[in-house]
Amino acid sequence: MNAERDLAPLAPSVVRALNDKLYEKRKVAALEIEKLVREFVAQNNTSQIKHVIQILSQEFALSQHPHSRKGGLIGLAACSIALGKDSGLYLKELIEPVLTCFNDADSRLRYYACEALYNIVKVARGSVLPHFNVLFDGLSKLAADPDPNVKSGSELLDRLLKDIVTESNQFDLVSFIPLLRERIYSNNQYARQFIISWILVLESVPDINLLDYLPEILDGLFQILGDNSKEIRKMCEVALGEFLKEIKKNPSSVKFAEMANILVIHCQAADDLIQLTAMCWMREFIQLAGRVMLPYSSGILTAVLPCLSYDDRKKNIKEVANVCNQSLMKLVIPEDDEVDEAKQSMTLPAEPISEESFSKMEAASSGESLLNHPLSFLCSSERIQVTLNLDGIVQVLDCHLHDMSIGMMTRIAVLKWLYHLYIKTPRKMFRHTDSLFPILLRTLSDESDEVILKDLEVLAEIASSPAGQTEGPGPSDGSDVRPGPVELHVPARAGQLSSSGTKGLECSPSTPTMNSYFYKFMINLLKRFSSERKLLETRGAFIIRQLCLLLNAENIFHSMADILLREEDLKFASTMVHTLNTILLTSSELFQLRNQLKDLKTLESRNLFCCLYRSWCHNPVTTPSAAAGLPFPKVTSLTASSSGDLEVTVDFLTEVDKLVQLIECPIFTYLRLQLLDVKNNPYLIKALYGLLMLLPQSSAFQLLSHRLQCVPNPELMQTADSTKPSTSFKRTTASNIDYTELLQHFEKVQNKHLEARHQRSGRAEQLDRRVVL
Repeated sequence: MNAERDLAPLAPSVVRALNDKLYEKRKVAALEIEKLVREFVAQNNTSQIKHVIQILSQEFALSQHPHSRKGGLIGLAACSIALGKDSGLYLKELIEPVLTCFNDADSRLRYYACEALYNIVKVARGSVLPHFNVLFDGLSKLAADPDPNVKSGSELLDRLLKDIVTESNQFDLVSFIPLLRERIYSNNQYARQFIISWILVLESVPDINLLDYLPEILDGLFQILGDNSKEIRKMCEVALGEFLKEIKKNPSSVKFAEMANILVIHCQAADDLIQLTAMCWMREFIQLAGRVMLPYSSGILTAVLPCLSYDDRKKNIKEVANVCNQSLMKLVIPEDDEVDEAKQSMTLPAEPISEESFSKMEAASSGESLLNHPLSFLCSSERIQVTLNLDGIVQVLDCHLHDMSIGMMTRIAVLKWLYHLYIKTPRKMFRHTDSLFPILLRTLSDESDEVILKDLEVLAEIASSPAGQTEGPGPSDGSDVRPGPVELHVPARAGQLSSSGTKGLECSPSTPTMNSYFYKFMINLLKRFSSERKLLETRGAFIIRQLCLLLNAENIFHSMADILLREEDLKFASTMVHTLNTILLTSSELFQLRNQLKDLKTLESRNLFCCLYRSWCHNPVTTPSAAAGLPFPKVTSLTASSSGDLEVTVDFLTEVDKLVQLIECPIFTYLRLQLLDVKNNPYLIKALYGLLMLLPQSSAFQLLSHRLQCVPNPELMQTADSTKPSTSFKRTTASNIDYTELLQHFEKVQNKHLEARHQRSGRAEQLDRRVVL
């Protein structure tokens, strides 16, 4: 710059001093400028004041010469000091050139700019607040400055500005939030520290309600929480903690809905601190906001469910996630099952729901339904429409069940959710049953017994819920299943009429209702056993026993026996009959059913026995064992006698050996005691002797032989036709069961098995001949 140039009202000596490289000379020039401006202020000469500021800005602060820029900065600071309280009238002209120098490549010049702005702000105080955004923007850049002196100077200016904001009640938070939202995503550690420090300050000011704008910055705060610096993470954790305290104090003013998805995202973060913090927030949101969170249930479950399978290294996250899951589940109420066609909505207060009001709402049956549209958060004086996004929830649960990599606890939680939804919203859930049914059946192959138990509970609820009752034969599974010769008994709940076409029985209110999905379930369960023989061997008895506890045991055995009558895979039918027979004879869960089959007092029990016998004919060993174990002496004797015409194979002898061992079990004590009453049990003794004759000389032969030697008087072993009919025989005669028909059916089924074995043997011989050729 030409020092001789006329820059009036600045004297030439002042101009030369401002361009000097020595700080002392520039300082002397600044004092002269301060004196000059004071005179203009006294004269109220605003035009000259503006002219001086313009010269210092254009000719010095924005000059290409570094020393001139330094002189311009100190001159502008001197003008501000001279103006005093009137500096607020000229702040725009004073601040802009200084902020421009914040971007200078010379660190010393950046330091002088920071010093000049400090003096300007110190004089103006609250008058700088209208310019807060540009000041904050400039300071956020200096906070990350590599030069320690510049950074130190910016910290002084930062503290001054914070003091001004704290003591003022005119801070424009609305215009500041967009800038804060932009700067909060900075990746620089110092910039992040600067941002967090300002958030803490603004949060501490009583007149500034930053909570209203928390949705704007919450995502950025969680981003900063993952910073590598422990100090920054701690600061951010404190800031989030303060916000959460404020939320708990004033839940009615919190925009829960606008922050729900933000929490869902960060609940899935890889960083443990972020995930734990977000999960804690989610827990509080669900408990404070109540049903306001329901529309976001699918996202919440997506984030929460995988956490339930964490190991002890993430125990804290797992525990909080479990609370979130349980709290969310409690929000689903029976009113969510109201039909959509009613076109009514259940409105809930926008304020968070207390436990007391929530329990009252759950207990009440309002008859109103929920509209299926997104939630819009309204003010506390208005009311909002809340709906359960059931489709989204089911989709998430179905996806987790299909994912074979998820942990056991997650799978259990998914099944608990499905069971809960079928209990609370059965009508809506049955719209998804056809899509869920296959994966629920596949889950029976799970390695965990706990998972299988929960899966069976869901399937049992599907099979017994009145909401699943449809007209006609029920859902088709693609297989042609003809109705069996014996009609399936479908008991009804107390107060309900039994289904048309079924035989009614008096049942207790706890007796499950069998709906149209029940028979489909039995068919597909047997298909599952047929395709996965390992499942049948390892878990078959466990699954059927549990189903007998959850559903009606009579219906289960009746339907399975009915289905097995038409089973084309005879080998599987024989194996399945053996499994069912063992369960029937030995399981404590079927004690009542065994007694029912022993007594045969009702038509239903006699029909059930006939159905079981016909199906049991697939296995020549289980047929007499079932009849003997129930007991049914005459048919046992006839069946055992007919077994002599069968092809005796190793498998057959193995089954007979197992039967002998079974007779020695404690559960057959009553059967062994009946051997003492030879007069009334001749057919039972004859059947046991028939089995003895089928056995070769083996340990089983010796065991059964020793048992029969204990019969009091063998001479009394004679048929009832040659003696006076006994009481037990009269009982069986009264049941009007056609023994001839049963025996013919037994022989017919065994002939089919024999033909099947011959066909398999023939195919094997043909294959051997081909190999030889």
